[in-house]
This record gives sequence, structure tokens and C-alpha cells, in this order.
Amino acid sequence: MNKILTFFKSKIGKDSKDSISPLMQWLNPKIISADEGQLEFSHTVRKEMTNPLHILHGGITAAIIDDAIGAAVYSLNNTHAYTTVNLNVNYFKSAKAGDTIIAQTNIVKKGNQIMNAECLIWNSDKTSLIAKGNSNLIKTKIELNNS
Repeated sequence: MNKILTFFKSKIGKDSKDSISPLMQWLNPKIISADEGQLEFSHTVRKEMTNPLHILHGGITAAIIDDAIGAAVYSLNNTHAYTTVNLNVNYFKSAKAGDTIIAQTNIVKKGNQIMNAECLIWNSDKTSLIAKGNSNLIKTKIELNNS
């Protein structure tokens, strides 16, 4: 098992206040499960994550999806960083402050330069799909030190 995946597994059930990602620190999810290319996070919707209708803001939903996908890409122990080329989000249901939502990621296809990933956002018991995001990411020239 790679060192990064071992780190994610060590964080299961814990918050993300010590994440290397400032956005993930602010979103502060708990990791539910971690496998190579597949991470699952639990988020509590806070008031500052909502829009004037008091429901989860679409931009925050997109940020959750993008950040969760980034973590799933990182779990692959790549030699180089990847960055988002596009992010498409479909919104199906709403969530309100106090609700728990689940972000479930999956790396769909890893090519030599381009990676495709998806993230499903569920309600707390995974009976209602709130949103679905797909993303393509491209390998950068930035080398990672995974040792």
C-alpha cells in the first residue's frame, strides 16, 4: 500500500483540519473510507455553505466534488500533480444547514496524461442523490515527493 493511501486510511473517522488543502480544511469533511482512487467523505452542511434559500450552495457542492476528486487522484501515489481541466456538475436535490452529505469518489480512467473521475454527492443514508460531478484532469510537470 502506498504512503499516501496509508495516510488517508489513518484519517478514517477524523476531521480534515490538518489537510494540506486549505479548501479541505475549510470544508472539514471526515473520511469514511479510503482505497486507491476511491475515497468517501462525510460533510456537515454549515450555514456559511448555504445560499439565500438556506440550501447548500451549488458552488460549494462543486468545490466539494473538485476537492474530493483531487484527494482521490492524490491517493493513486502519482509521480506528478494533476490539475482539473473541466468539471461538470448535475444537481438533483437540495441539502440544508445541519444535513450530513456523503461525497463518494471514483477514478474512472487513468491515461498517460489525462485522468477521468467522478464524484457522487448523497444524503446521509445514500438513498437520495444530491449531485453528480465528472472531471477530467491533466498531468502537470510538477513532480511530487511521495517518500
